Amino acid sequence: MPEAKGERVRLYVRGTILGYKRSKSNQYPSTSLLQIEGVNTKEEVNWYLGKRIAYVYKAKTKKNGTLFRCIWGRVVRAHGASGVVRARFRTNLPPASLGGKVRVFLYPSRI
Repeated sequence: MPEAKGERVRLYVRGTILGYKRSKSNQYPSTSLLQIEGVNTKEEVNWYLGKRIAYVYKAKTKKNGTLFRCIWGRVVRAHGASGVVRARFRTNLPPASLGGKVRVFLYPSRI
């Protein structure tokens, strides 16, 4: 196989986990709030609806030959007007993930 030339291509956009959806006295851990890099308005969120998200983290014990694990999720809707999105994950994100990074993949595409 020939050597790849040029820069690596990143198939995802970085995002930050802000916390769980919440009200004054309740929090809803089944819905997480994320800030996607470069998304600052409600209109820009529309392109990311339905896109898959991966929270990749490192564990202490090996499973399937690797220390890295992943929780998959999906962008569900906008949250407010500043580009924050709501996301649902297959299993709720652990509290240790708050403030951590996620990968927002550029698929599935609706174009």
